[in-house]
Amino acid sequence: MGEKKGFFSRLVKGLTKTRDNIVSGIDSIFSGFSAIDDDFYEELEEALIMGDIGIDTTMSIMETLRQKVKEQKIKDPAECKALLINSIKEQMDLGDNAYEFENRKSVVLVIGVNGVGKTTSIGKMAEQLKMEGKSVLLAAADTFRAAAVEQLTEWAKRANVGIIAQKEGSDPAAVIYDAVAAAKARNTDVLLCDTAGRLHNKKNLMEELKKINRIIDKEYPEAYRENLIVLDATTGQNALEQAKQFREVADVTGIILTKMDGTAKGGIAVAIQSELGLPVKYIGVGEKIDDLQKFNSDEFVNALFDRESQEAE
Repeated sequence: MGEKKGFFSRLVKGLTKTRDNIVSGIDSIFSGFSAIDDDFYEELEEALIMGDIGIDTTMSIMETLRQKVKEQKIKDPAECKALLINSIKEQMDLGDNAYEFENRKSVVLVIGVNGVGKTTSIGKMAEQLKMEGKSVLLAAADTFRAAAVEQLTEWAKRANVGIIAQKEGSDPAAVIYDAVAAAKARNTDVLLCDTAGRLHNKKNLMEELKKINRIIDKEYPEAYRENLIVLDATTGQNALEQAKQFREVADVTGIILTKMDGTAKGGIAVAIQSELGLPVKYIGVGEKIDDLQKFNSDEFVNALFDRESQEAE
């Protein structure tokens, strides 16, 4: 429980900017109104939208809230807070957020634009999986960005895991082909693949991802597949757009949301799960290896509103 507790407090700390942005606004609405009227709802709605929770999600949250207030005949705005928190949790609930790939022979393709923390996330995942006793292999298929291969090689050393890489500028699909062959030959538990975030133009990048997908399907059909897209929380609604674009070329199975500690737009986690119906699987709140953790929406909302984790009591 200690480690979990540690992450919860880091999460609370990491969400400070978002909390100052969203929650303090919400709190002042709750304390500033003496009655639940249209103005109250309107201000609440605005506070949520400003927090990057997204328009559609905000509408759904408000809808649920109005309904519950009616049903439970609530008169005091202060009593709405717990309802609001639960309503946000409901919006984010996608059932069990599976990490099945950890228990199977799997290929995890990590995609996303440059600068979102993709390579670092892969390194941290590799180290964590290794600590759990899994055999891990890294594939350096981001051959376009000069530092990417070096960076990933550095992580491979740190985590003490194998890496398949070719020289900068080589064909990413060829790297994946070699990596799949190596993973099969070595009976590797998890093959983690880094991919390019940018090529000369976007069309090429998307074609490249399709090609990589085809190779894995063809050469390693029995592998369990996970396609994780890394999004930078500080970009707010832009992150949502990126997820939509990548979805067109890859069967995205989950999100890694990085840099949550550096943003006031942490509400984007709510928007992504609710509007895209894609699970946020990992969340990053800092530089340290264990600052990338499995995402738990209940815990996230509790941390956002700085409610002591119920389980901890």
